[in-house]
Parts: sequence; structure tokens; C-alpha cells
Amino acid sequence: MPGTDLSSFRTRPRTVLISGASIAGPALAYWLHRYGFAVTVVERAPALRTGGYKVDIRGAAVEVAERMGILADIQRASTDMRTGAYVNDDGKRIATLPADIFGARVGRDDEIMRGELARLLHERTRADVEYVFGDSITSLTERPGAPGEEGCGPAGSGGVEVTFEHGAPRRFDLVVGADGLHSNVRRLAFGPEERFVRHLGAYLCAFSLPNELGLDREELYHAVPGRLICVYSSAGDPAAKGLLCFRSPRTAYDHRDRDAQLALLKGAFRGVGVAPSGGWSRVPRLLEAAGAADDFYFDGMQLVEMDRWSRGRVGLLGDAAHCASPASGQGTGMALVGAYVLAGELASGRGPEEAFDRYEREMRGYVAVNHALAEKFAQEMTADTRRQIRFRHLMMRMLPHMPWKNLVAKKIAEDVQRGANAITLRDHPATAAAGARAAGRPSASGHTPAPGQDPAPGRPTYAA
Repeated sequence: MPGTDLSSFRTRPRTVLISGASIAGPALAYWLHRYGFAVTVVERAPALRTGGYKVDIRGAAVEVAERMGILADIQRASTDMRTGAYVNDDGKRIATLPADIFGARVGRDDEIMRGELARLLHERTRADVEYVFGDSITSLTERPGAPGEEGCGPAGSGGVEVTFEHGAPRRFDLVVGADGLHSNVRRLAFGPEERFVRHLGAYLCAFSLPNELGLDREELYHAVPGRLICVYSSAGDPAAKGLLCFRSPRTAYDHRDRDAQLALLKGAFRGVGVAPSGGWSRVPRLLEAAGAADDFYFDGMQLVEMDRWSRGRVGLLGDAAHCASPASGQGTGMALVGAYVLAGELASGRGPEEAFDRYEREMRGYVAVNHALAEKFAQEMTADTRRQIRFRHLMMRMLPHMPWKNLVAKKIAEDVQRGANAITLRDHPATAAAGARAAGRPSASGHTPAPGQDPAPGRPTYAA
């Protein structure tokens, strides 16, 4: 790919701290490194988190993955789901359809486990990016630079002074919060979470469990009024995954308090599957498995809505900026697309505030469409009455036998596909970063890693 005029590197920001090592953070790190930035990623967890449920790569996100050179890897790690079925109280399949209809996937759209994608992005960046696990940002202080100055140079020039829970204070040209729904960077730079998060009326729990049902790339669904249960098994994984969703108003609890989350979950499903005609008899076993799982996840279906995603030299990316909740099915795709757009704008040679503004303008329409999807699907995921559930089952049983079934399947996918393709990706010029890397330009830590080697080996805080 053609290079750019590197003279802009003398004035534009060059060092970037990213908070969050899930999907959005490492994806942004990948692009920023290619554009010649020195990147540090800080993550509260002590190691890369490889759990989580399956996530879709659709529409514009497929194009971004191809430009990153990871599309083939995603395809190799595909969940390869074959079918989806609704089951009755005894676990008998009462309606079965191809999994792509359940997932509203078309063309090159694919699905991968969140942990597999996180591992893939980490492997692609760990030799060039400084990863700091087991630490978290405690304060952000922006320091103005000299007139016309964009980069961070000697002491006294512009940048963001950052303090950490464990590591020594450091200064960066820019800080990006890619740290999820409960973003620490958003709280520090913009204010309390409650100002920006809107509850969609439901909660979701995900966890691993033994594949006692012998599922092979199949997902089973069961619905009771106000609740949805799902169990599935994906390609290459001997375990199964469970998903439990329930309708509820916002409930106050500590999002890091697992015991409180388990209590809410068990309360919502109390009695389901215990008595005849009282729901799938598997539910009590699923609740036991949730309590024993080492990858237990629980959170609300929530939107993050903000007037601005940046303030000075601090910006937000992915769920931290515009979480569309799992109901949208677009969170991972939006993270990949947002990382591509933001990196391209930061590499343009413009000042950070203008670059953040342009990134936001490019993403706003895309986000709005997917927020609307989330609101719609959050209501549809859980039916209100048994009558609604029976009608849904009837429609699914009839669909394979309808002469217009392909048109119906297309209609089912239309809303999701509209959200997945609600942005046109612009071409951003590549820089000579790859050449600089080959020439041995040091990383952010001053260490030039060998291929496949973590930056700054032996440093207890900064070890990937």
C-alpha cells in the first residue's frame, strides 16, 4: 500500500494509551501501530480474558477484518453453527431452522467466540504494542502544549498525565477508553456512568457448562414469559455455553459482585423447570452450572448515549462510547469498525480534537441505526405471554414448508443487515510503519521486540 508524507509525524500525536484489551482496544492498537504510533494498552484483568459468548462479524466489520488481514483467521475459527431449534418443557425440538437464519447472517458474515477473537487480535499486536495487564488508570490530567504543538516531547509540552493503581505515572499524547460498558476512562473524563447509560429492561447471563446434551454446532432455545434460555455448542469446543435472559427494570448492584449477580439470576428463574408445564426441566441444572462457571458473565441490556465521545486529548471507542447492548448483535462489529475509523482520523495529520470530531461524525449514523435495533430486539427477545410464545413456535414450524421461505428469511435478516452496513468505509492511507518496524524503531517502552516476543520482557508490571 502507498506510504504517506511522514513530515506530519513531527507535529501530530505519537504516543497513545488505550484502556481495555478486549476487542476495540487491540483493534485500535493494530491500526495505530501501522500508522507509526507508539501504543500502550492497559488492562485491569491480570491476563487476557478469553471467555465470553459467540459474536457476529457482519457487513462493514467483514471489510475491516479483511483489511486487517484477519478475515481468514476468523473463518478458520468460525463457530460453524448448523441449526437452531426451540424446545418444549421436556427438551423436545419443536421447531428447527438453519443457524444463519437465527443469526441473520448473509454472504461472508461469520461468527466467532469472543475469546478467540480477543486472542487473535492480541497475537497480531503483542510484538509491536506494549501490554500492561493487572493495572488500571486512576487519574487523567491534560497538560496544554505550546501553540501549534500536537505531540508530546520534553517535559512541559502537551499531553495527558496518567496515574495508575500500580505502575508509575506516565505521559501520553492521547488516551482512548476502549474499556467497555462500565468504562473507567469515561467515568474519569466525563462523569458518573449513570449519566450516560440507559437500561433496556432486561438482563443477560452467559457461562460455560459441560455439554451434557451432546450438542454439535447446534443452539437450543426455550422461552417462558419474560425469560429466554439458550444452550449451544460451537465447533472445536468440547464444552457448551449457556445464555439466560430475563425482563427486569434496572436493579442496583455492584457489577463486580458475582454473588449479587447470581442472586438476581436465581430469583428471576426461581421455579422455572421445577414443576410439570413450568418450563424446560433443564433450567435448574443451568443455574447450578452458572454458579460454578469460571467465565460467568452478567450485565444489563443497556445503551450508552453521549453527546460527545471525546474531551481534549481523551476519547472513547466501542462500548465505552456507544454500547448498543448484546441485543443489537452488533457490538463487536461496531468495535472493529470504530477502531478502523478512529485510527485513520488520528493518522491524518490533524490535531487530536479535529481528528476525534471527524471520527465521531463518521460513526454517529452507524451507531444510531444499531441503537434502534437494540431497542427493538431487547423487547422481542423475551415474549410477554405463553400465547405469544406458542404463536412464535407455530410460525417457525411452518417456515421450512412455505414456498416463500427464502423471502421470509431475507426479511428476518433485513434489519440486522441494515445496521451492519450503515456505514461506508473510507480508504485511509497506509504509512511506512511497517518499514520503520523492520528498521528497528523502538516500541513505546523503548524495547524493540523480536517477532512474536512480548515488549519489555521481565518487567513485572508491563508483561504481556
